[in-house]
Amino acid sequence: MALAFVSSAQAETVLTVATAGSQNMADYVTDFLAPKFHETHPDVTIRVIGTGPGDAGSNAIVERLEAQKGANAASDIDVAVVHQKAVGGMVSSDLLEKYTAKADTAKLVSSDAAKNALGVNVEGYVLPMFQSQTAFAYNPDLVANPPKSYDELVGWAKENPKAFGYNGIRNGMSGVSFVAGWMYAFTGEESQMVNGPFKESLVGDAKWNGAMAGLKSFNENVTFTPGNAGTLDMLNRGEIAVGPVWVDMFYSWQADGRLNPNVKLLLPKPGMPGQPMYYVVPAKSEHQDLAVEFIELATSPEIQAKGIVEKFNWYPGIDAKYLEGHLDQAAWDKLFTDIKPEELSERAKAFPIAPYFNAMLTSYEKNVE
Repeated sequence: MALAFVSSAQAETVLTVATAGSQNMADYVTDFLAPKFHETHPDVTIRVIGTGPGDAGSNAIVERLEAQKGANAASDIDVAVVHQKAVGGMVSSDLLEKYTAKADTAKLVSSDAAKNALGVNVEGYVLPMFQSQTAFAYNPDLVANPPKSYDELVGWAKENPKAFGYNGIRNGMSGVSFVAGWMYAFTGEESQMVNGPFKESLVGDAKWNGAMAGLKSFNENVTFTPGNAGTLDMLNRGEIAVGPVWVDMFYSWQADGRLNPNVKLLLPKPGMPGQPMYYVVPAKSEHQDLAVEFIELATSPEIQAKGIVEKFNWYPGIDAKYLEGHLDQAAWDKLFTDIKPEELSERAKAFPIAPYFNAMLTSYEKNVE
């Protein structure tokens, strides 16, 4: 694991923060959060461990905690940042402390993502660092009145063939998210697919097969893009008018001048999935109270506004309404003019639990492609 240090000659306590994700995640803790924490905790040194991107990064943290639990040893990690996919198993394996009742900022989070992680009850064990969300991007120069729901999209795509584009299920998660949203919309089984338990009878029943058949028919009118970036690129060139994208990627492209500034976002009814990363506290951390104080800082409205939103273009882990007054108007307008906070709260969905997720992809491969 790569280590980065924030040094203090007089430090009496070392608080170790391990984060999965790309290098920018470790840099965020090192360069932004650690100095802020040091202002109120001058006797604490923050040690940052970056474990790498994707599932492998979270798995490295899990394996480390499992080894320490097996050796009946104290954890050398006090705060961890992990992906949604990993956290359910961490809770089930008793690797985590149930800490959020001690965190004042827990009351700022109403999202289901703070309670349920792909079918596992994680309430009390996690606070979201941020929410990475998918939505429809559209070019108003090409479509003045874009489809605002999956129902509307079906008719609109027939009337405007090849104007909607997405990347299927093999070339990036924005396409997978679109398919999950389609299944929620046309099976009516979002709650079952997100919360479980898995019922094999749902897979292949009339509603499931009907949704897949409808998607196969819908695909006859779409343009397939080469990936998450490919969808944005085709939107920028005017080759498609509407397509599903990751919101943070959308804003980063616009900030870099790679995407037409006129392109806008909407979150269609009934919603689309996104996924958070979580702050967790290992059960065998020797600095749990200090860890909670660190997470309280990281999930405070000021830090969520300046760090999560302004630096990274992510949606906040806490409810967006608590950021008012902490963001300058330009930053607020950029993130919340197209998709309002109340729309985000209502329509930001979780991905299905693993058995439904896998069944959805298998059904798509067999019945849609």
